[in-house]
Amino acid sequence: MNPIQRGRQLISNVASGTGKVLNKAQDVVGDAAGAVKNTVVAGGRAVGNAVDGFEKTAAKGAQAVGGVFGFGNQPDRVHDGKFVGAGGQTFSPDTPLSQIPAVTPRNNPNPSQTILYVNGINTSKDAQASSLQSIADTSGARVIGIHNATEGMAADLAQCVKDKLDKGHNPAVDTLADTLYNEIKSGRDVHLMAHSQGGLISSRALGDVYKRLRIEDGMSQGDAQKMMGKISVETFGAAAMHYPDGPKYVHYVNRADPVPSLFGLGPVADKWNPAVDGGKGSKVHHFTEPHLNPIAAHGFESVYLQHRVPFDQAREGNFGN
Repeated sequence: MNPIQRGRQLISNVASGTGKVLNKAQDVVGDAAGAVKNTVVAGGRAVGNAVDGFEKTAAKGAQAVGGVFGFGNQPDRVHDGKFVGAGGQTFSPDTPLSQIPAVTPRNNPNPSQTILYVNGINTSKDAQASSLQSIADTSGARVIGIHNATEGMAADLAQCVKDKLDKGHNPAVDTLADTLYNEIKSGRDVHLMAHSQGGLISSRALGDVYKRLRIEDGMSQGDAQKMMGKISVETFGAAAMHYPDGPKYVHYVNRADPVPSLFGLGPVADKWNPAVDGGKGSKVHHFTEPHLNPIAAHGFESVYLQHRVPFDQAREGNFGN
């Protein structure tokens, strides 16, 4: 049974208690996902013409599902777009990074490097705090989170669609864009990591930063991209298909993960897929780690963080295999 069929079966089981509204949403989302799947042809080349149609159709399906499960009623929403620091403490988006107590590696309380991390869907603030510690221990850096709040799976998926269309207000996008802009304008380098929807949020925020540099600061294309070269980005199983030129990118894609395979950079090198763009000079590391449950192949700590190598090593194309 493929991932789309598993998704249909799962929604069908839930629908037994929710009636025809959810069944209708299942059909819309399932048919839309099938449309995207059918755009992948021999050799991994994707025909991107169906993407916009998929996003619009999936939005309708996600909204119908949200009508059953509810939108905006989750307690995690109060943390949306806030910084997350040591001990799971949250801080308002206008807090200077220097004033946020970061999560530090267990074996090094005084690291010199700082990493920002944006989480994916269906992740509470406390779950993100756990990921921050794992990143710190793995990377040897101090880590600060920008929280992408969860309001339930249906609402999160609807927000993903809006992010792909660059529509609507997402507090995590705003916080990240403002932080990146302020840091590079102050002459400081920034290191960003993002998983799943966090990659989509990062793509959108980076695009906003580029627009601000061009429009507000009147920079040329070359100067704006040079300024954005102060940003280092690592994505893991991201749902974004496009990233602006300028930053230094490393993208990790598990071919067995349906999220980046269907909605991100895809299971093959982007040079064979004209529908995607990882950013000029990006390094994309494809690996294969299948799981019986395809969703398990999307795990950040259990899968992707295990394949990460130091950023400079990754930029040289050396992923240790």
